[in-house]
Amino acid sequence: MQIIQTISELRKTLKNQTSIAFLPTMGNLHAGHIHLVEIAKQHAKCVVVSIFVNPLQFGPNEDLANYPRTLEADCAKLSGLADIVFAPSVTEMYPEVQTMTISPPPIANELCGATRLGHFSGVVTVVMKLFNMVRPDIAIFGKKDFQQLFMIKELVKQFNLPIEIIAGETVREVDGLAMSSRNGYLSTDERLVAIQLNMALRGIVVATKNGNKNFVELEQQAIQQLSQHNWLVDYISIRSSANLKPALATDKNLVVLGAAKIGKTRLIDNIEFCIDA
Repeated sequence: MQIIQTISELRKTLKNQTSIAFLPTMGNLHAGHIHLVEIAKQHAKCVVVSIFVNPLQFGPNEDLANYPRTLEADCAKLSGLADIVFAPSVTEMYPEVQTMTISPPPIANELCGATRLGHFSGVVTVVMKLFNMVRPDIAIFGKKDFQQLFMIKELVKQFNLPIEIIAGETVREVDGLAMSSRNGYLSTDERLVAIQLNMALRGIVVATKNGNKNFVELEQQAIQQLSQHNWLVDYISIRSSANLKPALATDKNLVVLGAAKIGKTRLIDNIEFCIDA
């Protein structure tokens, strides 16, 4: 496994590769990331994993400075799985102030984007830069950040990029908590109750499949339920999984998404599901 830190060396190394799968990450890798790398290995001869904490997607009051940088441990986990780890510095990725950015579609200002203004512009801009550096045939993204996955698919579609996007299923702890780098911020007590977010989403899925299509009421009930257990809820929302628009009673393919803070830790989760019209 090669660890590469410059764009020029990356391009030189990949010049003659004909089958490349790419997984962009911000490091602090866990079993969910490793699952995505294993998917990548099934689809290409050369697997590239980037590790870069992207300042462009962090707001002024977010945890950029405290975000875990664990490159040595990450590389140990990737040994034998990835062929190349691309770990550029901030100055390598942004030698000048990034004054040109990509404007994502309006859905970027809803859900997570409603309280993280500019977040998805930062995400799609850095992903476009990475795509141009790696030139992959396939790119792997997890479904845990469903809104981000949607943005990346739109990026590829609208810019006619010759890249196949493969979505990896969310990997969960034994109790159902979605694996996340931010789970490490949870205290022991907070970890015990963190599963409540997923439970609230599962409750909505059950109710909807049982015929309750009063989506607004279901969302409000879930918010109230979590709030009573000391969660600060950002949103609970039932959407069409195809376009992330608010769900209609006639929609069959849905996704319920949620974001909430327990203590100081913001968690996200979602569940895709189908119902009869």
